[in-house]
Amino acid sequence: MIYFEDIEVGKKQSFGRYEVTREEVMEFAEKYDPQPFHLDDEAAARTHFGRLSASGWHTCAMTMRMLVDNMKDQQQAGLGSPGVDHIRWVKPVYPGDVLRCESEVIEKRRSKSRPEMGLFKSRGTTFNQNDEPVLQMVSNGMILVRNPEDPAD
Repeated sequence: MIYFEDIEVGKKQSFGRYEVTREEVMEFAEKYDPQPFHLDDEAAARTHFGRLSASGWHTCAMTMRMLVDNMKDQQQAGLGSPGVDHIRWVKPVYPGDVLRCESEVIEKRRSKSRPEMGLFKSRGTTFNQNDEPVLQMVSNGMILVRNPEDPAD
């Protein structure tokens, strides 16, 4: 199990593989972001996207899936997240794209009010199959401290 004490500032990781399908792009858009360029080829062709593209929120959801799968694989003692500081959709995601993630821990600290919990901040990038960034974000994570009785870092 990975705890707060195991998190290293500067540590980088690469993980995940997510194949984007046309069906999923349209299903997500119909339910959550029903703009024409996410639902209709002709409408999308008249935009800067040039063709049917995934919603940015869908890109976030696919990224989240890869993040959670990675946390499970690593058996991280995660406690959720207090939020995201920054999200930027850098490039459209299209059906047929294959996504992957890279992350870097940029800071960490113990909670002052909850000694059993640590917090860390990560810079994440999601890439397509051409190694082009499609999403950039800075997110915050909460994680259990292995030894809460030890003095805070």
